Amino acid sequence: MAVEKGVQVPLGEVDEVPPFAEEEIEVELEDDGSAVVDFMPEAQTPETGFQDNLAEVLDDSSLSKLASELINYYEEDKESRSEWYTAFAKGLDLLGIKQEERTQPFEGASGVNHPLLSEAVTQFQSQAYKELLPAGGPVSVEVVGDDNTEVLQQARRVKEFMNYQITHVMEEYDPEMDSLLFYLPLSGSAFKKVFFDTMLNRAVSQFVKAEDFVVSYSTTDLFNSPRYTHVMTMTENDLRKMQLNGMYLEMDMTGAGVPDENQVKEKIDKMDGVTPNYAENNDMYTLLEMHVNLTISEIEDHGFACPYIVTICKDTSKILAIRRNWQEGDPNYQKVDYFVQYKFLPGLGFYGFGLIHMIGGLTKSVTAILRQLIDAGTLANLPAGFKARGMRIQGENDPLQPGEFRDVDVAGATIKDSLMPLPYKEPSTVLAQLLGVLVD
Repeated sequence: MAVEKGVQVPLGEVDEVPPFAEEEIEVELEDDGSAVVDFMPEAQTPETGFQDNLAEVLDDSSLSKLASELINYYEEDKESRSEWYTAFAKGLDLLGIKQEERTQPFEGASGVNHPLLSEAVTQFQSQAYKELLPAGGPVSVEVVGDDNTEVLQQARRVKEFMNYQITHVMEEYDPEMDSLLFYLPLSGSAFKKVFFDTMLNRAVSQFVKAEDFVVSYSTTDLFNSPRYTHVMTMTENDLRKMQLNGMYLEMDMTGAGVPDENQVKEKIDKMDGVTPNYAENNDMYTLLEMHVNLTISEIEDHGFACPYIVTICKDTSKILAIRRNWQEGDPNYQKVDYFVQYKFLPGLGFYGFGLIHMIGGLTKSVTAILRQLIDAGTLANLPAGFKARGMRIQGENDPLQPGEFRDVDVAGATIKDSLMPLPYKEPSTVLAQLLGVLVD
């Protein structure tokens, strides 16, 4: 007899088995000797360890759909901060590190930039470095509540251990913090990423630039942010190491290309005097590490979105890893924070204000006045003017050098009547005083 799905029959009466695959049949024995036969069992939720890469158990269609959705979110978040990004990129020119060659208002006009902004940045960096990285180590301890000899000794051991870890084991901490303190007053915001690196087998404190950290438009602080993205670049060799180490899903990674347009990176390369060689960097991949609240019903459904870390290769639009981002056993599923934000001035938005925003306009004015004073001095020392058409000067196309007298042929007139210098003025004392006021 034929048996329908889920029908309970005695074992001896099953005389015909429909042609289903073996793995599609479930037989459950009952206490009375009968059995429940299910030829189309429902898919079971895959069993996963808490630290497992969930991308390994999701099918390709689910991964592709999730990757497309998250990349769209990333592009929207990136577009929402475009004005801040453009203003910061333009403001880097105010540092005046690279000399300009100007042809206006005349050939050889001064292209100097006043070091007002760079001096302010350097002063902040030097003072903050002494405070945050003193000779004895950056970590200090304070005993809260009653203390005794045992508690004080424990506090001293904690201090010594932490300072040893930061100053000796975490080799990148000092130079990364030094770079952060120079970058912070410019952009107004910078980040540190603190995590345990499985490749180095130790804790790492990594400096993350603001342009490489994209947050949701509605973000007010990191803890309550619905999502934020750390944009990383990684060589093919390093990516392969992470795959073999089990951190990322192994897959075909063909598709690396030229990195996305980065105005800030281009400005920094220009100031450093370097040009990227894309032919040599064609094995570089752009990874999006997104810390986002998601509901992954194929694996677990808590009734609300939980925090996950999703790593996407932007070049191939493929998900490399999905991992839970809360402490195991936490009933509240609170997000684990890996990023620390530093703000120069709180400002009115998430990224804060830097010196580019606060004194950028002032730096432009100071630079303009300084160039006017230099150009006025240049024109006053090497004046130009008009000469009569019939007047001939030997080598008239060559500029006169200081202290040089050149032969002149004048037909029926004096040199005084044949030459009229332009009325250039000496550098203005008022402008010089105004420059001092603005700098002060």
